[in-house]
Amino acid sequence: MAEKRDYYEVLGLQKGASADEIKSAYRKAALKWHPDRWVNGTDAEKKTAEEKFKEASEAYSVLSDPDKKAKYDQFGHAGLGGQGAPDFSQGFGNLNDILNDLFGGAFGGFGGFGGFPGFGGTGTSGSGRSTAQRVYRGRDIRTRVKLTLEEIYTGCTKEVTIERNEPCPDCGGKGTKNASDIQTCPVCHGTGQVEKVSQSFFGQTVTYTTCSNCRGEGQIVKNPCSKCSGTGLVRKKVTVKVQIPAGVEDGMQLTVRGQGHAGKNGGQSGDLLVLIEEITHSKLDRNGNNLFYTTVISAIDAMLGTEVSVPCLDGAYRIKVEPGTQSGSVVCLRGKGMPSVNGYGSSKGNLYVKFIVWIPKKLTRSEKEALEAMKTSSSFTPDPSRDDKKLFEKMKEFF
Repeated sequence: MAEKRDYYEVLGLQKGASADEIKSAYRKAALKWHPDRWVNGTDAEKKTAEEKFKEASEAYSVLSDPDKKAKYDQFGHAGLGGQGAPDFSQGFGNLNDILNDLFGGAFGGFGGFGGFPGFGGTGTSGSGRSTAQRVYRGRDIRTRVKLTLEEIYTGCTKEVTIERNEPCPDCGGKGTKNASDIQTCPVCHGTGQVEKVSQSFFGQTVTYTTCSNCRGEGQIVKNPCSKCSGTGLVRKKVTVKVQIPAGVEDGMQLTVRGQGHAGKNGGQSGDLLVLIEEITHSKLDRNGNNLFYTTVISAIDAMLGTEVSVPCLDGAYRIKVEPGTQSGSVVCLRGKGMPSVNGYGSSKGNLYVKFIVWIPKKLTRSEKEALEAMKTSSSFTPDPSRDDKKLFEKMKEFF
């Protein structure tokens, strides 16, 4: 199965987008991909439209819900536990109804596509392009943090040291100390693009290319800052505190908003993406929220019964070994496993303790004689038809 795309990417948004931006982006996607608009298309086009509409609807159903959005922002798809996909078993619904539900009846129907690319709108003309200085979102930074099982069990705060771009302290991120040294590019007149008009068989064609004089910035920096060479950014090593919620798993990625590289020209900072790396525990094995522990007991203790200490993550826990315990028997300690990250610690898994009975390889003569004397006893004759039958069946099912 193909890996799901990032929901922000699906809607063409940057991480941290507002509720209005999310709603507007979904409106555009619904207008473009709703299957009602592709009834006259080819089978391939219909299939693509259906998949795109489902993908956009799933993204919107998560990002428009504050609780789901918070889980997704922190844990990605793993934090949703399969809650993302809407149910399309009854069809896709009427497009006008969907848009009217979104915007409270403000949408006027299929005739109102003006202003959206690909739906009859004219878009922004060359003469109407903004001449404001362009801003850019900073790049994300990826790092990893190693955690013990004990740290994951309780949740913790970890410090990670990274190098990132930050606004230059000398020029305040402007690239020059004097605002008057920032001038509109004389080639593109602040648009960042150069317009080229050409004639073709179909008539006049207008194309736009990135201005080579200002590299698409729309402005030229005179007397650039000596510290940042006019970029407005400097490299700096910083330490960031990362809150690790209880129950995270190996390979899970946490997102710390705004702790990535600073954006150019005062743009939004990127995010710090923290990959979880779980350190193998010396005694406990983990599978999801459940923990597994194996302990070895003597044949005498298995026959007569005893008590053993189990290393739980909240402290040692003594459990009773019942007389007649078979090798491979499993005892379940409910609620002694890991907390659920999806439930924010509201539920915990179990700890399963497996007993292995140790059989000695060498015996003294007196020990052998004692065992030989008991060998003919019915108590030492294997008979699964007795009370142990259920135990053997359970062991087979468990493993």
